[in-house]
Amino acid sequence: MIAYYVHHHGSGHVHRARAIAARLRTPVIGLSSAPRPADWPGRWIRLADDAGADPVADDVTARGTLHWVPRHHPGLSERMNAISEVLAATGARVLVSDVSVEVALLARLHGVPVVVMAQPGDRTDRPHRLAYDLATRLLAPWPARPQPGWPPEWLAKTVHLGALSRFDDRVPVPASRTGRVVAMWGSGGLDTTTADLRAAAAATPDWAWTVIGPEPAGAKGGLRWAGWLADPWEALCGAEVVVTHGGQNAVAEVAAARRPAVVVAQERPFGEQRATAAALLRARLAVVSARWPEPSRWPGLLRRARLRTGADWARWSPGDGAARAAAELDALAR
Repeated sequence: MIAYYVHHHGSGHVHRARAIAARLRTPVIGLSSAPRPADWPGRWIRLADDAGADPVADDVTARGTLHWVPRHHPGLSERMNAISEVLAATGARVLVSDVSVEVALLARLHGVPVVVMAQPGDRTDRPHRLAYDLATRLLAPWPARPQPGWPPEWLAKTVHLGALSRFDDRVPVPASRTGRVVAMWGSGGLDTTTADLRAAAAATPDWAWTVIGPEPAGAKGGLRWAGWLADPWEALCGAEVVVTHGGQNAVAEVAAARRPAVVVAQERPFGEQRATAAALLRARLAVVSARWPEPSRWPGLLRRARLRTGADWARWSPGDGAARAAAELDALAR
């Protein structure tokens, strides 16, 4: 049995877990505060929510030792008890943490080997060091490359998967027409406003902009709103250029579709999106901006992006990342 913890913030962790779980040969049980995905192949334990604590009064980091352990929080106690019960009852051979330092530590205290899904950015803070140190394996969903600040012992147990997504087994198709921009902005929190998107569209009248997301109340013209798409594959493949943030899942899905892209890094803890954007820039895989560009820059950014064929994304997303992750987990669970 493999126990698989899935963080509930945004949608990327769930999408990645689904892609890997679908390829596992070992039975898997999901652990998350998120709802059970319809295609999850095994049991799914819905964990209690542990939000709502006062960061100072409740000493949520245990004085910098961990990331989130608010004192006397019933939700935290309930979720940790539920995970402990699963580990004891199922005889889990390995736990995947995607991603929680506290869950990784709990599993290891039960004697269960831990696989941590690594993340870009500076992970040398005290809690991350604890989780990465105790992990049996680190799965890195990016191509092999030196990771700044990583000690040799982390690199020695890291498997670089390349970017992986729920679209790994799909075949990209050429854009249906030129001059189409698709802005894919996800559900993990936004730094960009509707006004920013509208200004970018107004500055590029030769391009038709479609935004994947719900249309805000009172939104003005200049943008087409596609709503939340459970499966954005067709929209991505139909774009000549995709504009997206630097989250791992968003970049992985654009890479799977082999679409030219403008990637705008958003502020995230530990510089996660900045690190991904910097890696894409070094590899010359996308047009990259450290923040949302001024309207006057958008014509040039889209021109530069359309010069890329998108085929180079194969270096970032070879298409077998989920299968390789599943094979690694199956081997550890034997």
